[in-house]
Amino acid sequence: MKKVVRLLASAVAAAAAGVMSISASAQTPAWPQRNVQFMLPFGAGSATDIAARLLAERLQTRWGKPVVIENRPGGDGLIAIRAFLQANDEHVLLYASSASFIAHPYTLQQKVPYDLHKDFAPIARVADTLLSIAAPSAMGVSNLKEWADAARANPGKFNVAGAPGVPELALNAFLRVNKLDAARVPYKDIVQAGSDLAESRLQLMVTSYAIAQPHLQAGRARVIAVGSGERSSILPDVPTAIESGFPILTTETTSGLYGPGSMPLDLRQRIAQDVIAATRDPVVEQRLIATGQGPNPQGPEGLTKALQQQEAAAAAVAKELGITANR
Repeated sequence: MKKVVRLLASAVAAAAAGVMSISASAQTPAWPQRNVQFMLPFGAGSATDIAARLLAERLQTRWGKPVVIENRPGGDGLIAIRAFLQANDEHVLLYASSASFIAHPYTLQQKVPYDLHKDFAPIARVADTLLSIAAPSAMGVSNLKEWADAARANPGKFNVAGAPGVPELALNAFLRVNKLDAARVPYKDIVQAGSDLAESRLQLMVTSYAIAQPHLQAGRARVIAVGSGERSSILPDVPTAIESGFPILTTETTSGLYGPGSMPLDLRQRIAQDVIAATRDPVVEQRLIATGQGPNPQGPEGLTKALQQQEAAAAAVAKELGITANR
């Protein structure tokens, strides 16, 4: 009789364990179940694109499914953001720099067509992007003060461009605060601005270092300041905008992955673990650093914190310009 009771108890325990396993499986289904797509608001050759492709190569090995890069530049980042939101799919992720969207309340003429805190679910922080302030080598200027003096002496004759979002907002503030008259040139794909800078069709460009890098290496452009709070180990001899006397050009941004707003936290944390591991691959780290991106892999909480800090910084620049948020 005791033996029968023991057997029944074992059977009940096994059944219970089976139910728990099925329940857990239902709560956290396998992911990914099909191809994963990274939606990018910048074109090929941008810092965001370089990082996304490095991660995709390693993540598809981990996940056993292809990771496809979809470049959707233009519209101040809205083309990619709209495609991401319309997909509303846990397999379509937005890989973007925070600069792509945190300035929208101050730069868009229409109401912002999304809610950052409801429609975007932060997954993983990847890297902090070095923003470079570059001029054509042919101009012969070596620092921001010399550039500002040249612009003041040639009102209305200079063309300038900033990457959509925070860099562009900071550039506008720089011109207004210093009473400089220069034409702002819009680009569907900011990568194209690098070529125009090298050919002296642009006189100033505020973008990620990765966009300026090939033209610096060719000797046709020069970084005259960086937007980070401290000097970069990549360009140790180049002063910050603060050191140069133009703190309004200080722009720090973070690249990371976002899922649709409904994506559960446990899934985001699982994806983040793989993204963090891929970012810590020595080859990925070296490539990111070489293109002006400081690896800083963190999970959902770390990315959320970075967003909050950079939203506050964008609001401060907008206040300097007298711009109120258009939400």
